[in-house]
Amino acid sequence: MVLDKIKSQILEITDIDLGKTLNELNALKAYELREDKLFIQIELVPPINIIEGELRDKVSNIINEIEKNVEWELQIDEVNIPKSPRKFLKEVKHIIAVAAGKGGVGKSAVASNLAASLSTTGAKVGLIDGDIYGPSQPTIWGMKDAKLPAMPAPDGSTIVFPAEKFGVKIASMGFLMKENEAAIVRGPILAGYLQMLIEQIEWGELDFLVFDLPPGTGDIQLTLTQQTPLTGAVVVTTPQEISVIDVRRSIKMFEKVKVPVIGIIENMSYFVPHDAPEKKYHIFGQGGGRKIAEESNVPFLGEIPLLEKFRETNDNGLPFVLNHESGIYGTHIHELVANIVSEIRKINYQKINTSELSIEL
Repeated sequence: MVLDKIKSQILEITDIDLGKTLNELNALKAYELREDKLFIQIELVPPINIIEGELRDKVSNIINEIEKNVEWELQIDEVNIPKSPRKFLKEVKHIIAVAAGKGGVGKSAVASNLAASLSTTGAKVGLIDGDIYGPSQPTIWGMKDAKLPAMPAPDGSTIVFPAEKFGVKIASMGFLMKENEAAIVRGPILAGYLQMLIEQIEWGELDFLVFDLPPGTGDIQLTLTQQTPLTGAVVVTTPQEISVIDVRRSIKMFEKVKVPVIGIIENMSYFVPHDAPEKKYHIFGQGGGRKIAEESNVPFLGEIPLLEKFRETNDNGLPFVLNHESGIYGTHIHELVANIVSEIRKINYQKINTSELSIEL
């Protein structure tokens, strides 16, 4: 009777991202006694890095409220989602493109902090710096002199690996090209460099690979988004109208290649003076990112303010969110990343349902 009551309440737990109960999701895969211990197995739509801890707490609270003396074990697994065949990046679960319709909106700073924040959830994370004309990830991660590690393979070829910093695997155009070389290299050669970062590096198992795309919506960006199996794209903008216009182009580009837009991030939303942290100055306007998100029917993921400490920390070789003094603004970025993961779970849930529907038909 006690075990039935526990089961009933566990089935009523709501998946906060999907807005459905575990019963509705058919997520309870095992519920049985094994050697006098209650074994519970739950399958969740991936990625589960953020939601897993909260679910464990909810199950624990239910059991403790009903019968504290019950010994139990909870196993949380990820639901398998349909994948298109890949020639490369086969062990990468989710690839997130970070894009901007124009340069100068802080796309690379946002991408680095997204990758860093994801790594703090316990996820295995990689970062590709494909910003051709200004690869800035080596600066943000304090890796200006880094080289990609390599070792000989049994067949006589060479295996190239990403570099690593703060637990994140990183490969950058800046590791491959001489200083100022990008300014004189033509498009097809640049595209070849980028394909090398994707196809010829041994990334291994990753939960997330953040792809810092080159700015713009030209042929190189189109080719990369067509050839790379993206989970979805995050578009970065600033509040002013000139940036918002370029966001529309980015969204249309991803629609053209059938890549879901995870959402829009508004960077430099407002200025916070170092000596007056309680004040906000909307020097680039206000609400542009949220407005275009509503117009385009895509999620608005959040705002990142213009902070002196954000710029200083990133310039000095440490992504802002990894700075122990990042404070409430670091927390805001972690919340923004949680929004991204939530939207990815919704995309994956739709893939699962679409796949099941096609099988039934």
